[in-house]
Amino acid sequence: MNKNTNFQNLEENYLFKEIGDRANAYLTAHPDQQLLRMGVGDVTRPLPAAIVQAMQQAVSELGQAATFRGYCLEEGYEWLRRTIIDHDYAPLDIDLDVSEVFIGEGAGSDLGNLSELFARENRVAILDPSYPAYADSSIMAGRPVTFLPCHAENGFVPELPAEKADIIYLCFPNNPTGTVLRREQLAEWVRYARENKSIIIFDAAYEAYITQPDIPHSIYEIDGAKEVAIEVRSFSKSAGFTSVRCGFTVVPKETGLQAMWLRRQCTKYNGTSYVSQRAAQATYTPEGHAGIRANLDFYLGTAHLIRQRLHTMGYEAYGGENAPYIWCRAPHRWNSWTFFDHLLNECQVLCTPGVGFGKSGEGYVRFSAFSKREDCEEALKRIQKL
Repeated sequence: MNKNTNFQNLEENYLFKEIGDRANAYLTAHPDQQLLRMGVGDVTRPLPAAIVQAMQQAVSELGQAATFRGYCLEEGYEWLRRTIIDHDYAPLDIDLDVSEVFIGEGAGSDLGNLSELFARENRVAILDPSYPAYADSSIMAGRPVTFLPCHAENGFVPELPAEKADIIYLCFPNNPTGTVLRREQLAEWVRYARENKSIIIFDAAYEAYITQPDIPHSIYEIDGAKEVAIEVRSFSKSAGFTSVRCGFTVVPKETGLQAMWLRRQCTKYNGTSYVSQRAAQATYTPEGHAGIRANLDFYLGTAHLIRQRLHTMGYEAYGGENAPYIWCRAPHRWNSWTFFDHLLNECQVLCTPGVGFGKSGEGYVRFSAFSKREDCEEALKRIQKL
């Protein structure tokens, strides 16, 4: 038996495990202290009542012989896939067939599993900084990776790859920087992919946070994108499903990958739970949508508060307008972990070191709006005293 030696090329410590280890070490040494967590992107608001009621009804159905259900369809129930098309894509004049929408357990899994559709020699282009799973899954597969630097000088929007990229991961609104792409900027990436016969894996997990009218909600708003793009979305950050687990991936037939992804799912996936799919369907009801919108507005309000207060303190901060994240430059030319440790030890505030998202993230930290408002207020007061 030979191991996959590509794992040796990964960073030794996973970012969020390292954060947890440092936080636990601090609490062990200071058991009387309470940490204010503004780092990890886990939601803090409860599910809207309409969604909870849908889940309760689904559980009740599973307890009755007449309505019991066993294995779900690998691609998801048709009633949910049609609901997604009718509410998320039809209003944008995007025409999708139900067979092009696949229900999964969340964006994170699909973003990694999509890698199986491509030959190992394909070169992957990844924004730097970016969500670590893009690079890690590519490195695990043994693919060559090109990192595209995103920094303040280019508005955290990278240049098109200088060398041909076969697979391109894009995430907008962006995690971790909170930046977005205007329509003409996204069209440039679609043009590049069409000219180079590349595939864009478009992570739209934060689409629901877009507030500006000129920012596209889907890559398929761009002409020709259905030929070159796979779009991945999640109910985690939009509807609070971080523990419920449900998302979806759109693989248009024009990409030539739809049948492959169906076969992959049928072989390796037994379907998203019925309860989770009923919960997802409830997010599109008037009551579910209203509850979700209230939560989204709360998080966006918190993000705006963090950014404005950091600006008032003299920090250089980005994002927080169309995304729940604020990207903040560390003071005194400190590196990311130095600033992280300073906030942990002096303020008992947890953030996320920017370097954990890539080399271009060095010197930054990410603050998350997924926190209680009172904790956010207190954290900002402590930071202001530094």
